[in-house]
Amino acid sequence: MSQTIVVKIGTSSLTQPETGSLALSTIATLVETLSRLRHQGHRVVLVSSGAVGVGCARLGLTERPRSITLKQAVAAVGQGRLIRVYDDLFSVLQQPIAQVLLTRGDLVQRSSYINVEQTFQELLQLGVIPIVNENDTVAVDELKFGDNDTLSALVASLVKADWLFLLTDVDRLYSADPRSNPDAIPISVVHRLNDLKELQVQIGDRGSTWGTGGMMTKISAAHIATGAGVRTVITDGRTTQNIEKILQGEAIGTQFEPQPRPANARKRWIAHGLVPMGKLFLDEGAVQAIRYAGKSLLAAGIIRVEGEFESQDAIALCDRSGEEFARGIVNYRTVELEKIQGHQSDEIEQILGYSCPETIVHRDNLALMYEA
Repeated sequence: MSQTIVVKIGTSSLTQPETGSLALSTIATLVETLSRLRHQGHRVVLVSSGAVGVGCARLGLTERPRSITLKQAVAAVGQGRLIRVYDDLFSVLQQPIAQVLLTRGDLVQRSSYINVEQTFQELLQLGVIPIVNENDTVAVDELKFGDNDTLSALVASLVKADWLFLLTDVDRLYSADPRSNPDAIPISVVHRLNDLKELQVQIGDRGSTWGTGGMMTKISAAHIATGAGVRTVITDGRTTQNIEKILQGEAIGTQFEPQPRPANARKRWIAHGLVPMGKLFLDEGAVQAIRYAGKSLLAAGIIRVEGEFESQDAIALCDRSGEEFARGIVNYRTVELEKIQGHQSDEIEQILGYSCPETIVHRDNLALMYEA
């Protein structure tokens, strides 16, 4: 059966740890694996890090740049080299590829989100393997994905993928870092992300010397992807043949079970395409009404407002403890909500002095992030 598969490979898997130069044998094996999957009828997307690392090696830099302008310049050098290597290797196997460079801004506007989605669908129907990276050369801090784990999860949601493979420098998720803790327990299946708390999983936030990610970003990516109905796997990036074995049912790596996929494409865009400009903290009644009864958000349920936003901006909806459980498009500005929070809907016009919508976030403009 044909499936849509997104594969993300990190800088630590693509490059030599000592020098930052490309690990060509790993890339060649990855190319062979993805080409076989494509020839079996699967739709395949590759999200590839490595542009900055390759640029550093090309320019003789011994450490990753810290300033955003230098990083952008180095990425511009490295991206061309990286895509040429991919094109040369895929061409040997007669597999066409396409370069897709994205910024978060491409997904924030509904019209551009739909355009990106349609471009991916056209490429996949043509039998092309899109190779995706963040457009580091032009991205600004507030519209950056931050890491390619997050980018790959958003792409997996966008293309309605069946699988997301996060290839990294460990073979699976452990209860602690196996490189420093010999008692670390391997974890094969995660049914819900809350299970990790019960298993007392210790997640470090440091990536490799050349990469930006770490296990924390992979867990965050699993949140996004599984919430969009995508089965997510963390596994070793140096043995890419394992992708095929996992697809055939072998218990390799760590699998995160998918949650029910949101049927509405607009809801997926709200949940995963938009960048929240602020947060609303809600009482238990409002959380229950939104999460389990599909209700709109009313002013009475708001206990705190955080951030500076305008009407029609995206905002995060959080429970009393601060955990985000939904995201929506708000009908009010910050200054207005600070005046009407906790009040009944029929009091709003009197407080503000003008007529306003009854709902703070209408249920049609609201999406749950993932299963609690």
